[in-house]
Amino acid sequence: MASFKTNYLLVCFSFMVSTLSVKACVHTVEAAVPEELKAGYIISEVNLQHCLNNTHLELTTSDPDFAIQQDGLLYATHSTRIHSGERAFVIWLQDQQSQQKWKIDVALSVEHNMVKREVNLKRSKRRWRPLPFSIRENEFPPFPKEIQQVQSDSSQNYDIIYKIYGQGVNLPPIGLFSVVPETGMLKVHRAVDREQIAEYKFFAEARTKDGIKRDRDLDITVKVEDENDNRPEFTDVVVLSVPEHSEIGAIVGQVNATDRDEPGTLFTQMAYKIISSTDLFSIQSETGIMYTTSTALDRETKDTYELTVEATDCKGQHYGLSNTGTVRIVLTDINDNPPTFKANKYEAKVEENQKDVLILRIPVEDKDLFNTSNWKAKFVIKKGNENGNFRIETDPVTNEGLLYVVKPFDYEKNKIVKLEVAAENEAELVGTKSTWATVPVDVNVINVDEGPEFETPNLFLRIKENEPNGTLIGIYKALDPETKSSDGIKYYKISDPASWIQVEKNTGKLLVAGNMDRESSFVTNGMYNITVNAVDQSSKTGTGTVEIYLEDENDNNPIITNKDLVICEHYGQLGYVKVEAEDKDAEPLSSPFVFSFPKDHDKNWKITNEKATSMHLEQATELPTGTYNVPVIIRDQQGKSEQQSITIRICKCSNGQCVTSPISTALGVWGILALLLGIALLLMLLCILLTCFCGKKKEKVDLDNGAEAVLIKSNTEGPGEEVMASNFRAPAQHTTLDQESRFQQPSGGGLQDIRLSDFQKASNGYGGETLDGGMRNGPSSYLSATNSTMQNNYGQQFGGGVQHYADQNSTSIWRTNGLVIDQKLNGFVTEHDDRFAQDISHVYGFEGKGSLAGSVGCCSDLNDDSGLEFVNTLGPKFRTLAQVCRKK
Repeated sequence: MASFKTNYLLVCFSFMVSTLSVKACVHTVEAAVPEELKAGYIISEVNLQHCLNNTHLELTTSDPDFAIQQDGLLYATHSTRIHSGERAFVIWLQDQQSQQKWKIDVALSVEHNMVKREVNLKRSKRRWRPLPFSIRENEFPPFPKEIQQVQSDSSQNYDIIYKIYGQGVNLPPIGLFSVVPETGMLKVHRAVDREQIAEYKFFAEARTKDGIKRDRDLDITVKVEDENDNRPEFTDVVVLSVPEHSEIGAIVGQVNATDRDEPGTLFTQMAYKIISSTDLFSIQSETGIMYTTSTALDRETKDTYELTVEATDCKGQHYGLSNTGTVRIVLTDINDNPPTFKANKYEAKVEENQKDVLILRIPVEDKDLFNTSNWKAKFVIKKGNENGNFRIETDPVTNEGLLYVVKPFDYEKNKIVKLEVAAENEAELVGTKSTWATVPVDVNVINVDEGPEFETPNLFLRIKENEPNGTLIGIYKALDPETKSSDGIKYYKISDPASWIQVEKNTGKLLVAGNMDRESSFVTNGMYNITVNAVDQSSKTGTGTVEIYLEDENDNNPIITNKDLVICEHYGQLGYVKVEAEDKDAEPLSSPFVFSFPKDHDKNWKITNEKATSMHLEQATELPTGTYNVPVIIRDQQGKSEQQSITIRICKCSNGQCVTSPISTALGVWGILALLLGIALLLMLLCILLTCFCGKKKEKVDLDNGAEAVLIKSNTEGPGEEVMASNFRAPAQHTTLDQESRFQQPSGGGLQDIRLSDFQKASNGYGGETLDGGMRNGPSSYLSATNSTMQNNYGQQFGGGVQHYADQNSTSIWRTNGLVIDQKLNGFVTEHDDRFAQDISHVYGFEGKGSLAGSVGCCSDLNDDSGLEFVNTLGPKFRTLAQVCRKK
């Protein structure tokens, strides 16, 4: 320790050790050193200022006995010796950002081989610095113990007081380290544990007594030297596995113990051994890998082994620490045990004609691991199932074989069936010389009373199509299985889709009953099937199928499939269309076809590019746009043909489609007819309008009493009565007047006269009855009057004639009223200002004595059934008139 301190002080204060300073990043460093170097010996201070990015450098050396710090200080990390007087290694610098690398070669030589170095030494800037030093863990008391001294160069000129701070001082673990302020001696106050903290970092500062800091703070690293104070550790139980019956030397797995001591040291290097008594397994000491040493590992005998393994550090040396752990080895299953049957033979029985029934369960045993592919059975019928009557499966729960009959047996043909069934596994057998086991199974067929059976389940017949009705095509008979006789058996059809076949009930004869067309949708690939049922006297049945193959006949002509075609007009080119044909008959009664024209064709078209079922119909000459019907004859191979017509339209096209041609100034026949028809309709409409106009001028209206349809303006302003229906009643007796009383009213053509004598007689509108003395209540009296005076006087009021009411039914009355209303509307347009007076009720003081008409009120003697309900349909203009004239 004394010599180490002496060397350290020499370095710190005198720099007697050689130092190489460079202004740029160097390539080589050469230094003279003593033959024996102690840990912490400073070799050189390498200038790294211009080496890559010196703030992010990663520094390593190729020799673990030396290290370099970030500030370039190169020192010995362990006590070492320079053999043969020289030693070389490499310093590697790597920029952590750019990943660039730089290499510095270091050459050390023993000091006596070189010229005195004093002349080459260059004193660097004052910097106090102890090298990283270490303390041993688990030191024994007494404490505190001195560990290292720090001292600044400034102590030569000043009285320096030293102080430390950081981890282990004023930071946890607090109070572990201290410093003698006057001398800089570092002390440790208690034992340390490397497994808790492997190194401590703190700082030292140098101040004068007046508190002035005379040097930069020094960072101090104290490493804790490891000692073998931790035993190897195992997990709770190490579980390994290996297949049973593995070969010798098969790897079982690896045992791995851990040690808390410093990694990479002797204290963590393990040696393993099995301390349990076993001859089945071994372990490799250095790696902990376990191997099998026997092939007698049988899972069915023993499936798990537990061994005690010991791990010793220090490579198993006697001074190493050891510990034990448990290793559990599990044998995994292989399929070394085939399933075995519980019996030597099995028997089953089944009734004839039964199918899809379970007849037997076959149990097996298997020693392999439950519910794995090594245990699950797979059954195979080795013999006896040549006709496919059986099916065998595995019950997924019980692992039993399930034997089914899927195809019925006939007792008369098979009374007993002998099978051989094998039991296998889903996985193949390995690790054993055993083979799959088999067992015989006898199936007895039980006889039952059966229905009739056809001589063959499927009767095949071959006939020509279109055979005439009643043609015998075959006989389909059934026999009783017991008596081998067909007596008493009746035959019936179950299915006959096209109703082409008749089955004779007693004989089973098959007769044609319809036109059997091979090209029908009921025929598939020339085959037509029917199903026949045979019934014996005990009502038991049997079913058979008749398969009828229809031979083709040439009964179909070739047919054009596309008869409406288009040719797009191209200037200077002759167009063509592709015509395709088909024949429902089969070869050789159909294609290839022969295409031709009839003898009288117009030579405008020609046939080109003939193929089996198509040809090109091409223009022989240029043709104008339009539609053409081209006759074509198509013959099949047998010469059967039919003339057919193809419609071809020649037009201008856009994107392959005909476009509408511009309107032509020339009219065809149909255009002229359409024009004439339009003119005729226009003339007819004009005639109708003229007739209506002229008819309105000559319409005649005969009224039973003018007051029922027209409000009459009176110039007599005598006292009158209230306009009520009860006061507007004509006198019961007939009054004779020599003179004709007139109501004169100015209107379009001057004065108009309405004689009261015209209203004195009226005919009944329904029964033709004559009423004297005025009007009769009821719809039969509505607007019935003579027309002699009415034509002359009443018609003049509206500037035209009034139609005479010859027909007194309700329809005529309605039409008459409509005409009157129309005339009134015309008057509103053309007449003078007082035209509105006709629609206003007036009360007059006096109307004269002895008037047959009574009051001039328009609604004198009208009841609810007077026929004026039509006024409600005339709109709002006349609703007021209707309300005035209706009884209240």
